[in-house]
Amino acid sequence: MNMPRRAVSPGNAPVLELDRVTLELGDRKILRDTSLTINQGEFIGVLGPNGAGKTTLMRSVLGLVPAASGTVRVLGEPVVRGNPSIGYMPQTRSALAGRRVRGRDFVAMAADGHRWGLPHADAKTRADVDRVLDLVGGGALAARPLSELSGGERQRLLLAQCLLGNPRLLLLDEPLISLDPHHQKSVVELVKRVQQELGIAVLFSAHELNPLLHALDRVLYLGNGVAALGTVDEVITKPVLSRLYGSTIEVMRVNGRIFVMSGDVEVEKHDHEHEDDDHRHGEPHSHGHAHGHGHAHHPASRDGHTHDV
Repeated sequence: MNMPRRAVSPGNAPVLELDRVTLELGDRKILRDTSLTINQGEFIGVLGPNGAGKTTLMRSVLGLVPAASGTVRVLGEPVVRGNPSIGYMPQTRSALAGRRVRGRDFVAMAADGHRWGLPHADAKTRADVDRVLDLVGGGALAARPLSELSGGERQRLLLAQCLLGNPRLLLLDEPLISLDPHHQKSVVELVKRVQQELGIAVLFSAHELNPLLHALDRVLYLGNGVAALGTVDEVITKPVLSRLYGSTIEVMRVNGRIFVMSGDVEVEKHDHEHEDDDHRHGEPHSHGHAHGHGHAHHPASRDGHTHDV
């Protein structure tokens, strides 16, 4: 049963609310009649099988995919494009690795889509670039071209772009793709440190749960047009995931790691590359801020948490 919305002031409003939202792409329902609440200061892992709609959810929060029905709010206000309260990191493009642009100039590009680097930036923008580079420990990368950086170092600069302008919500779309386990761990630890230092909310989509386990407050698992939002122990279970995948799923816990299995196949590893529902409809190529509209499935409880139904 959906709980009634409580009156909240902008200062204590949940960072993201979805109220009975349906999200469609073509003739396919990505999410149906979905309600959930994400609170300020939460680190949420967004998971699900390929095509479940992880990227589409983020694009809807950014205002790029409108809801077919229902209401989406960011900090208590209806979703709009260009919301400065949201920072966004799209799936990294391979072309990034060949760029000769310096790290500092690359970060500055996100301050203004028409402004290519610091030579044309004003003092306020330069100060903000310095601030976010310091936040992510990227000072040593500022003068180096992207083509000379590792994947983990480029992700550090992409995160810096997201933090320009002091957003309250970060949407990070598959930041661990193509990174080795060491760099995956470094990126997760960096995001968690920044998230806690700034007190902001993070939606961090991934193809595997384990790299996020020690950083998560809750997990949002998408599949079959519905979603489960709760703690790892509430969501990563055989009954919940079997419903989301539409087939029998086993959950195994071994040495502090969790494996999601369909028969003898580890589905989180098997299911990957990119989400076909998102690439058919295009995806924004810009970095940094963008803004929006969103969706997923759950009634909110009195404490703002939501659970599988």
